[in-house]
Amino acid sequence: MKLNFKLNLLLALFVGLLVGMNLLGGKITTLLGISVSVGIFMMPLTFLITDIVEEVYGKKITKQFILVGTITLVMILAYTALFVVLEPNARYEFNDQYTTIFGLSLRVTIASLIAFVISQFHDVWAFEFWKTKTKGKFLWLRNNLSTWVSQAIDTFLFMTIAFYGISDKFTLGFIITLAIPYYLFKLAFAVLDTPFVYLGVRWLKSGKESNS
Repeated sequence: MKLNFKLNLLLALFVGLLVGMNLLGGKITTLLGISVSVGIFMMPLTFLITDIVEEVYGKKITKQFILVGTITLVMILAYTALFVVLEPNARYEFNDQYTTIFGLSLRVTIASLIAFVISQFHDVWAFEFWKTKTKGKFLWLRNNLSTWVSQAIDTFLFMTIAFYGISDKFTLGFIITLAIPYYLFKLAFAVLDTPFVYLGVRWLKSGKESNS
């Protein structure tokens, strides 16, 4: 059986994006006057990849992507927690900076994992649901409908679990006001990536045919 390089490449990119979001997403930048995590540039690509894979290979393979991603995140986060608490060598001068960068709170870590798993599995289900309803047509519609709801789940679930009640200010209403503009950016990215769904499906199908 031949290895499918294209499918393996997408899996590697998917896992890499997930690790990148968790390791690099702590930085806050400003888009159109709104504070957002730099992870916003990576998250939409994970949904793009799973939609492409599901269109060509179905939900079983796509769920394997999510499972592999989840296992990888758990492993990386476990190692991160261990390395942060390990006593540094006397020659290592940057332990405080290391701890600041990688010492993520357990609550934020758990929030990230829960939001990822639930939103990604919802995306797989929703994509299949709309594919059945449209009889396999209107890829652009299926891609956007499934992603819009999944991104909403990811955004609001993560922010609620991570920040609700950390102070009197962080009420549910306040978290929603923070999450809405962040979610709107994700919607915009989802619309903009629609042409890449078609290109990705065509590209991946050619790899599937050559391995059949």
